[in-house]
Amino acid sequence: MSATCSRQLIVMARWPAPGRCKRRLASSLGAAAAARIQARLTGHTLAVGRQLGIELGIEMVLAVEGLAPRAARRLGDQLGVGRIVLQGGGGLGARMQRQFQRAANERARRVVLIGSDLPQLERADLVSAFAALDHQEAVLGPACDGGYWLIGLRRPEPALMEGIAWGSEQVLEQTLAALARLGLKPALLPWRRDLDRGEDLGPWR
Repeated sequence: MSATCSRQLIVMARWPAPGRCKRRLASSLGAAAAARIQARLTGHTLAVGRQLGIELGIEMVLAVEGLAPRAARRLGDQLGVGRIVLQGGGGLGARMQRQFQRAANERARRVVLIGSDLPQLERADLVSAFAALDHQEAVLGPACDGGYWLIGLRRPEPALMEGIAWGSEQVLEQTLAALARLGLKPALLPWRRDLDRGEDLGPWR
């Protein structure tokens, strides 16, 4: 366990190797091109998170999928990431919940989780997310595809990750309904477009 830090930024990422990431993007661009895009996006996300850590003392954790522990450590060294953990098995909801619970076990009380496919991500987005958690129990960054690009919580909420049709256009709606059932009103950040499919590349070319 790292030294206790009350605020933690978790970056969820896949190993950027052909055939192991961005499968929907690879279906239109090819596996090699999709992997290159994933690597660039991951680098951008980590650069923004690293800046936040230096300026505000927020711990950044890279949670990776598709690697064994030793390979994950090597990847962390290559990317210049001080802290890298494994996402573990199960669906997306289970893996996200596992990261929130790990952070809580480490006494983090403001936890923000993001993916690594956000070309528009800026430092101000993350600053706003952590600031929102000073006043509200949850924060969401709505995505244009019907999901969300960021979720932040003060404490783990296992029920929030259950019964969600991950990868569908209903994710945001279902998550907002789950928050309402839990009596939680989230702060909402600006809408963003993540990069999952070939058609999402249009604005970035």
